[in-house]
Amino acid sequence: MPQTKNSISVSSEIGALKRVIIHSPDNGIGMVVPYKAQDWLFEDIVHLETIRRKEYDYYVKLLLYFLDPQKIKGRLAEINSKVNNFDFFKPDNAGFYNSDNVIELQLLLADILNDHEIKIKLIASVCAIENCTFQQQEQLQQLDAPSLAKVFMSGALLDEPPMFAPLPNFIFTRDIGIIINDHILLNKPAKKARTREALLTKYIFFHHPLFKAYRKNIIELPNPHNQFLMPKTNGKGRVTLEGGDVMMVAPRHLLIGVSERTTMEAAHLCINILFEKKLVDKISVIQIPKKRDYMHIDTIFTQVSKNVWVLLGKFSKKYLKHEGSDPVQKALMGNKNDETISILQFQIQNPAEPEHIKYLEDLLADISRTDLKCTEKVQFIYSGNNRFPYDVREQWTDSCNLLALKEGVVLGYDRNEKTLDAFRQKGFKIIEVETLLELMESDKIKVAEIEKTVITMPSAELSRARGGFHCMSLPLLRENI
Repeated sequence: MPQTKNSISVSSEIGALKRVIIHSPDNGIGMVVPYKAQDWLFEDIVHLETIRRKEYDYYVKLLLYFLDPQKIKGRLAEINSKVNNFDFFKPDNAGFYNSDNVIELQLLLADILNDHEIKIKLIASVCAIENCTFQQQEQLQQLDAPSLAKVFMSGALLDEPPMFAPLPNFIFTRDIGIIINDHILLNKPAKKARTREALLTKYIFFHHPLFKAYRKNIIELPNPHNQFLMPKTNGKGRVTLEGGDVMMVAPRHLLIGVSERTTMEAAHLCINILFEKKLVDKISVIQIPKKRDYMHIDTIFTQVSKNVWVLLGKFSKKYLKHEGSDPVQKALMGNKNDETISILQFQIQNPAEPEHIKYLEDLLADISRTDLKCTEKVQFIYSGNNRFPYDVREQWTDSCNLLALKEGVVLGYDRNEKTLDAFRQKGFKIIEVETLLELMESDKIKVAEIEKTVITMPSAELSRARGGFHCMSLPLLRENI
């Protein structure tokens, strides 16, 4: 399908980003309390105002300069001067930027809630899963669409008692779905804390006018017909899938991670459905340790350009081969390693006989050379410059979870200093987001001129939410490469 203004198409991880769904941190993040933090998938409580005013807002500005500059060009000083309000950034304010390319999820939800029938159905569905009283359901019916959208996402209106739990993970829009060429694969979250997210997302994709032409292209993974009879042990038999475990790395090649959040049963269903629809020719399944450290595959690697990848060294050839170990240590370790991964590559012509790929670098290098036809040397940049303890420290703060705004231009956290050193050694420029915004505002640099660059974001609080900018983006449209 040719790309048009309203089209949906993603066939790579690095084509120039043209349209994306995000969700700015809402009041729900400010409701996370210590004894519920892990239930809501947070490691700690974070400071909402710092995230909003000094971190995430830079992300929104940067996306607008790259994707919809007329919404922000010439206004930077004015926006920066309004330190005491969120007119520009919050969708329920008159001064909201309201971009067709940098799309706020809360606004999409409010749009569909203007339809009375959808509003009544969604209220009933949310109240059912949240065990609301009949009186609470009637209260919700009295709210206008913007207020109701806010309650559904944050759990409460400002200064009002909460009606139900917040959805602090909704800032990680990558997990709610994934675009595979011109199809939309909806998620099935592994954790109960994200159940309402999946419900709201489903209604948005099936009912918002933005996706009207693609409703027949929405893929939902069914549960096993006898799932309710299965024992509740270790998640076996469950179908769960989150977008951080799905990467569209080339027009005909998809990666699926089997992880803490995505099950083998989900990967099995995806392979059958996607091959039946002929959406891709090749699917590589990467099974990683089911650990909180590596909740999705995009926490251990992401793509920077056709020939450059960033990767956690614990999954490198050198580590898995025990290179550098003395002979006794190497013999004792043998093939045992709690950080091993397993890779199977399925081809549409003969899915019954997948190819085993031993090392992650081999898979990624083959994607660069075979799928993307790259003739340059394939390079790997390792978290923490592959030095312990910086490698695991910086992976924890998402050194491997980078968002490509276009090929070779990625966005990450400023705190991952050793990883940034590794980028410098490979010839990348490092620039702070605030500096870049000022340069673009004054026309001293244009988006088209930015190449081979890591844009760093302040991250004192945002990184503690355990997600990077790859997580905080759901690309709807990328240029073909």
